[in-house]
Amino acid sequence: MRILIVDDHRLVREGLKKFLATEPDFELFEAAGGEEAVAQTERHRPDVILMDLMLPDIDGVEATRRCLAACPEAKVIILTSLPDDEHVVPAIRAGALSYLLKDVSPEQLVKAVREAAQGKPAFHPMAAQRMMQAVQDPESLAGDYEALTPREIEVLSYVGQGLENKEIAELLGITERTVKAHVTSLLAKLDLPNRVSLAIWAVRKGIV
Repeated sequence: MRILIVDDHRLVREGLKKFLATEPDFELFEAAGGEEAVAQTERHRPDVILMDLMLPDIDGVEATRRCLAACPEAKVIILTSLPDDEHVVPAIRAGALSYLLKDVSPEQLVKAVREAAQGKPAFHPMAAQRMMQAVQDPESLAGDYEALTPREIEVLSYVGQGLENKEIAELLGITERTVKAHVTSLLAKLDLPNRVSLAIWAVRKGIV
């Protein structure tokens, strides 16, 4: 598993590399800034990116956006020391899958990295609360529910329950590719950035 560590503090990068390197299947790369992160993403095609928010050139939100444009299959975990919540929604809108603070234990971080590679998010409680507040805000992660087809509502319900595309396909008797197409359509119609916000939206609307 290829992992890119993005942080402008050398000691932080070294610390992260030290305990992540204990995992035999982890291949580690690093970047000290957003622009370098984009370049490293283009070069190494990481499976998971650990992204700091406060970077010396472009911030972590913009770096996330650019890294995912260069490598859409990568999964981004925001890893920040800032306990504020003003960056949570922008980071998720940029495509980040998870949002954690740097006080996370090594074991929790390894678990988050492995789950991120499988498309499973992890949130610090503060970040999760902020996402729920955003869903309640009609000017934030809002969308047009009436535009959804019956099949899309079925898919949305299963996404809200945390099911993966393969599981949804088996339950509905359709192909995994068709489920992926429905999820893409849902994101576009509801103007949501990713699967995490889609699941939260489904829960908030009582579709689950």
